[in-house]
Amino acid sequence: MSEIDTTLARKLLSMAAEARTMAYAPYSGFHVGAALLFENGETVCGCNVENASYGLSMCAERGAMIAAVAKGLKDPVAVAISGEGGSFCPPCGACRQFLAEFNPDMSVILEDDGEIKFYTIKELLPVSFSLEGVACGEKKE
Repeated sequence: MSEIDTTLARKLLSMAAEARTMAYAPYSGFHVGAALLFENGETVCGCNVENASYGLSMCAERGAMIAAVAKGLKDPVAVAISGEGGSFCPPCGACRQFLAEFNPDMSVILEDDGEIKFYTIKELLPVSFSLEGVACGEKKE
């Protein structure tokens, strides 16, 4: 799949915003939605789900990736993340590391007051953890 254009980015952000409406956030009131796009054109969405035991809460991005793996999808090319009211909502550190496992070069599509911003996981997490001692997606010399 080639570069993500603005039209596709807006569609993915819209899907993420729709997923955000399903979020379960009774403690923080902070609702987030994510839409993952895969190489084959499929999309999988997720929303954050909080728990009274805060450490058991799940972010939208990780929830979407877990659902995707359960469907046999492991090659994401992009993730769009939607925060409340189009607010800038980059993935947390845990989600950056989690997504880097699957594709550190995937596009991260965010909205900032109506403006679309593009990053890659690698840009947001330049030195990710790996059991091989090198960043995910990098080759050991």
